[in-house]
Amino acid sequence: MDGGAKSIWHEGQIIHEGAEATVIEGKWMGKKAVLKLRRPRSYRHPDLDRRLTRQRLSAESRILSRLSSIGFPSPHLIHLDLKNASILMTRIDGATLYDQLKSGDAGAQDLFDLGGLLRRLHEAGISHGDLTTHNAMVSENGIHLIDFGLSRQSPELEHMGLDLQVLNECLRASHSTIIDGIEQVCEGYLNYEQNNSHSEGAEIVIQRFRKITERVRYHG
Repeated sequence: MDGGAKSIWHEGQIIHEGAEATVIEGKWMGKKAVLKLRRPRSYRHPDLDRRLTRQRLSAESRILSRLSSIGFPSPHLIHLDLKNASILMTRIDGATLYDQLKSGDAGAQDLFDLGGLLRRLHEAGISHGDLTTHNAMVSENGIHLIDFGLSRQSPELEHMGLDLQVLNECLRASHSTIIDGIEQVCEGYLNYEQNNSHSEGAEIVIQRFRKITERVRYHG
């Protein structure tokens, strides 16, 4: 992080160490925040790696700003530091949907709500890219989505269908005791209505998701 921003950032513990990035909790001007540091990829040429990292961070920051502007439940962008490949954002208090489902503190209604939230994201012209129960947070204000590092603006139909397929695979692998979990998500997706949004587009996304699922089964 650059000097000016660093002086008002107080670093805490590492909360996630992933292949793509390290996520650190802390405080920004006294408020809870998280800092995501993109890791260099040693298998890529340094110049190419820097360019791709900057492109991805810039895209993520634009998406976070867009989501904040429409009141979508997600982290708010605080500071982007392209030189040091980091992005600072507000922290969402709560537990992951993964943990809540595992403990039994969340269930069908939460999956239904997640489906509605995903449709709202898609209607904002954004696909998530890595929609797992680890990237949904349950707070006292409902469900929030986090980690938009693989998100796309103006996504193709395939990307929106893949959001559901990634979640489907997550539910089957990590929450197999929940019967028809993905169907609860799809119901929430189809039944979400806001600002006179039409269900035709939602039905097309669900149809594409079904085709992707069949394709995966056929090649699996």
